[in-house]
Amino acid sequence: MGSVRGSETSLSLTRKRGVVETCLLDVTMKIFDKMKNLFKKEKTEEVEKYEKGLTKTRENFVNKLSLLGIKYTKIDDKFYEELEEILIMADIGVKTTSIFMDKLKKRVKEENITDFNYLKEVIVDELFLIYVGNEQLTSKINYNKNDLTTILFVGVNGVGKTTSIAKLASKLKSEGKSVMLIGADTFRAGAKEQLNEWANRLNAEFYGRDDIDPASVVYDGLEIAKQKNIDVVLIDTAGRLQNKLNLMKELEKINKVIEKQLERKVDETLLVIDASTGQNGISQAKSFKEICNITGIILTKLDGTAKGGIVLAIKEEVNIPVKYVGFGEKVEDMIPFDIESYIYGLFKEWN
Repeated sequence: MGSVRGSETSLSLTRKRGVVETCLLDVTMKIFDKMKNLFKKEKTEEVEKYEKGLTKTRENFVNKLSLLGIKYTKIDDKFYEELEEILIMADIGVKTTSIFMDKLKKRVKEENITDFNYLKEVIVDELFLIYVGNEQLTSKINYNKNDLTTILFVGVNGVGKTTSIAKLASKLKSEGKSVMLIGADTFRAGAKEQLNEWANRLNAEFYGRDDIDPASVVYDGLEIAKQKNIDVVLIDTAGRLQNKLNLMKELEKINKVIEKQLERKVDETLLVIDASTGQNGISQAKSFKEICNITGIILTKLDGTAKGGIVLAIKEEVNIPVKYVGFGEKVEDMIPFDIESYIYGLFKEWN
């Protein structure tokens, strides 16, 4: 009797396992279908920017991945070791790569994957899921519909902060919004003049002074912006991260001024990072996250690096969405970040 019950229990468990495996396969195939459709995306101007801008990363990263399918006839420890090294070299990061490898190995084992073409889809799928996760990420700026929108820009010197402000200002102007640039970087020589020059080129308002502290510059600038019914104010700040305490106090003071002027918090604080700095950029993100409430990241110079995997590392390491990416020097070369276009640009020759 006991053996009969045991057999029934075993049969029941087998059936349940079969149902679970079937459901897992269905979900997996749905994701794969979505990813396949992604590679059939209409070639919009934006998609073409990702395709062209990620050329260096794609050539360095995907070509190496393709060689794995030729070099190895089976998915074993040596295969995993080389794959892990390729991911780290693409600047996806040690932590993110470790998480990815654990998920990949689990799926290979659970789904008994032996075909490299199928494995390619799983790799793309898991990299996509690393960024998306279970969250609804958006690259959209949080504009205040009924009042002045304030966007604070932070980042170390040399990452393209001032030009990123100019590029966003150009986009806002093209959408019919009135814009003011406030030069609150009173530390770097020529910062105010550089921002003022951009404002003149873009036909945007500008406010900046050298002889007072940054918070006072922001206070006076906001006063003028309110009087002129400006839609969006973009605020440049100093980037001397080596002196965290001073920078923290400065940003705290600026935030208090904004709260006092508008009776609410700053709408966006965007951290500008140079993609070519790789893991150093991750360190900057962590440091600035300690100093202020970062709401989004602008990743510049993505076209000039072979380590575009930093996009995935940033999300995993600091959990801050990338809102804009820069693929060149022209004002139109900074575009909203789109994870599907990014994945397409990265793997377009691997489908």
